[in-house]
Amino acid sequence: MDTLIKELENIVGKTGVLLGDDVAQRSVDWFTKAPCEAKAIIRPQSTEQLSQVMAKCHAAKQAVVTHGGLTGVVHGAVASPNELVVSLELMNQIENIDAVGSTMQVQAGVTLQRVQEAAQEIDMQFALDLGARGSCTIGGNIATNAGGIRVIRYGMMRQQVLGLEVVLSDGTVVSSMNTMLKNNAGYDLKQMFIGSEGTLGIVTRAVLRLHPNMPSEQTALVAVPSFNALTTLLKLVSKELANSLSAFEALWNNHYTLMTSETTKHTALLATDSPFYAIIETLGSDEKQEAEAFARVLEQALEAELITDAVLANSNTQRQGIWEVREDIETLVHELNPMFSYDVSLPIVHMDEYVTALESKLKEQWPETGALVVFGHLGDGNLHIMITVRDASPHSRHQVEDVVYGSLAAYNGSISAEHGVGMEKRDYLHISRTPEEIALMKRMKLALDPKGLLNPGKILG
Repeated sequence: MDTLIKELENIVGKTGVLLGDDVAQRSVDWFTKAPCEAKAIIRPQSTEQLSQVMAKCHAAKQAVVTHGGLTGVVHGAVASPNELVVSLELMNQIENIDAVGSTMQVQAGVTLQRVQEAAQEIDMQFALDLGARGSCTIGGNIATNAGGIRVIRYGMMRQQVLGLEVVLSDGTVVSSMNTMLKNNAGYDLKQMFIGSEGTLGIVTRAVLRLHPNMPSEQTALVAVPSFNALTTLLKLVSKELANSLSAFEALWNNHYTLMTSETTKHTALLATDSPFYAIIETLGSDEKQEAEAFARVLEQALEAELITDAVLANSNTQRQGIWEVREDIETLVHELNPMFSYDVSLPIVHMDEYVTALESKLKEQWPETGALVVFGHLGDGNLHIMITVRDASPHSRHQVEDVVYGSLAAYNGSISAEHGVGMEKRDYLHISRTPEEIALMKRMKLALDPKGLLNPGKILG
């Protein structure tokens, strides 16, 4: 491999190759902080360089793992000592912004936050938003088909991508940098790579869809007396605020109580005795009109006893305080450590039944199991579940996973709503995909990466 690394250094330059401690100091998993064990990290600065790198690796039958912002939590960036990492961190430019066509052309290594800020500068917005915005990259968002807090209005990352450029395992460059919303000329090839977690090709550039900027932002935290009231509230705001509703986040009592306890930095804006809480947010163009409509709907919800209390943000500081309770994952991890984290989706109507049954099964098998914390993007059927255990061994993790994922089968749920499969969930893929679907995935992998060099061991094993 040393000879190959020298050849790759001739392509990307000395600064484009990291070895030894420069590799080990990088963490490949946001939760575990596990160090990178790859032989080297290769950092191309262009699609052309990456194409040459992959051609060399293909000829040498060298496996490659792609790195973006390293905010993943399903071991998708894990690399063994006999593998190389290709990092897109130096390919981080915003290449073009078309305010008329509402598009932005970017390299894969640019961060989500930079894209959001660039869109704001021309009075537009990039709709994807998630807590890791400052470090996650567009390439990673595409590779995992990221979701976030505004899926209910704008959809997943898939809906934000118009065109892609991808380097295949043999170095072939497939450039489909479409800038049009409507293009039915044959297969939509980009869809194969969105959500493929770097197993079919390496995304290098993308054309992103922009939306009009919405200057009016209304945010409220509400207390909800029951799950039935929670789903009825979602129906109410979805109808009455249909043109502006951008987020509907649900917090179970166990999450809200933990995040506003004395050991955290967050203040309990509402009493902690409600079984559920929700963060409701709208984006609009008319501040006065949006504020009146928002307040009117909250009044309706109070009168209908769908909510028992509410806090309406009157400033950006208050809005940020509400959202921090939901997005401060670092504090949550600190409070629950050691813990296992899960990202699942299932029909909204079955969520309460699933969570209740899950808690019962966990207590039955592990009477001394610590906290079960639940929160998520209720509007799009996505729940995040965190479970603390005294024994955080791999064996215990596997047992807990059997319960968490196995319980989804009865509801036709998904083992991964937005974080991907990686290595962590690949053994449970059969719960969410039929044998025929998995067989087709394997055929696609074989067709595009016949030597199995791209992100080996991820998704399909």
